[in-house]
Amino acid sequence: MRIDILTLFPDNMDRMLHESILGRACRKGLLDLRCVQIREYTDNRQNQVDDYPYGGGFGCVMMAQPLKSCVEAVLANGEIPREKTRVIAMTPQGTLFRQETARRLQHDYDRLVLVCGHYEGIDERFLEECVDEELSLGDFVLTGGELAAMAVCDAVSRLVPGVLSDPECYIGESHWDGLLEYPQYTRPEIWEGREVPAVLLSGDHEKIARWRRAQQLRRTRDRRPDLFGVFRADSDEDRALLEELRKEEGRPRITKELVCRDAQEGDLPAILSIVEEAQAFLKSKKVDQWQGLYPSEMDFLRDMLRGECRVIQHGDEITAVFTVSSLPEPEYDAIRDGKWTPDIEACVLHRCAVRARWYGTGMADRMIRFAEKACLEKGRRCLRTDTHPKNRSMLRLLSENGFRYRGNIDIAGEPGHDPLRRCYEKILKPRA
Repeated sequence: MRIDILTLFPDNMDRMLHESILGRACRKGLLDLRCVQIREYTDNRQNQVDDYPYGGGFGCVMMAQPLKSCVEAVLANGEIPREKTRVIAMTPQGTLFRQETARRLQHDYDRLVLVCGHYEGIDERFLEECVDEELSLGDFVLTGGELAAMAVCDAVSRLVPGVLSDPECYIGESHWDGLLEYPQYTRPEIWEGREVPAVLLSGDHEKIARWRRAQQLRRTRDRRPDLFGVFRADSDEDRALLEELRKEEGRPRITKELVCRDAQEGDLPAILSIVEEAQAFLKSKKVDQWQGLYPSEMDFLRDMLRGECRVIQHGDEITAVFTVSSLPEPEYDAIRDGKWTPDIEACVLHRCAVRARWYGTGMADRMIRFAEKACLEKGRRCLRTDTHPKNRSMLRLLSENGFRYRGNIDIAGEPGHDPLRRCYEKILKPRA
């Protein structure tokens, strides 16, 4: 791919375009990037390229003659046929440049000639006579077309085979298929109290791919509704993810800083209403858990007296409740079909639930993070918990947050109901 940029500032642009990835591609012969001084093609001794506009007005307009002479000289220099060459002027009136434009230009042409306007614009007759199309970066005005030309050059060049190490380097990026890119993370795992999402540490490539696709859809919906409105799903997976997003639309969003604090007796009405909602949800899913007298008001009062029950607030609303206990757990000692990590002190996560209207909003993930923090504050770096084997929501929550299945226990807290519970634990890393 050869790209010629016609400009009044070739030296500055040439230095930028021959650095980093594009520079390496030029040295490998994959790209041929050239910056041409328009002033060299004037027909006056002053190398003047602009003059006052007919009809009056502020500023000056670039003249047609130097631009045409420059384009003709550039087109005469090279063996690429005219039909595989595209002459493009960077103007505020041009068609909006998009990723699909970059793909079209890279696919259809072997050579681009980018004309950089300056001053108050370009003589319209040159645009009509010599230019194949006009492009604009957006609904704003720049001092000249150089920045826009460099953006087009970069966007097109990185699509040329071999410029990037693998097509995967750009497939999946923002705008490749009409969506924004998913969030990216690198080391450390915890920075300024913010964690890398546990699914990215799971090693489960299928789950990671699904999470990333869901994030692309969610981010596009939230940040670029114009793009999301025209996106059409081509796969069953995308259609399923879109259906999940549609279900989210009626749910609240976390828009305020969440406060996690010790529960107080005055919180009991809110806590018990959350428990009732959780019981109804589990019953609707035919999960025999929390279907008896557990957890009761006395369970939470005892947790409060020990300073182990906590609630999460979003504004004035209590949205979740949980207990992190450091007491001995005889039932956990009787684990079977597996074993706990040996020689490590642990806390246990009990009686955790989220208010129903916050299901599917990420509130449960925040609850897990607060529980992990509470465990570390107690000087222990292992958090354990249990749940019914049919409680798919809790099983998924634990899996996505890095908990590992360790075995099974029987619990005695709900006589007359299924006592079987699956046990999970997570080894925690101290927060930075």
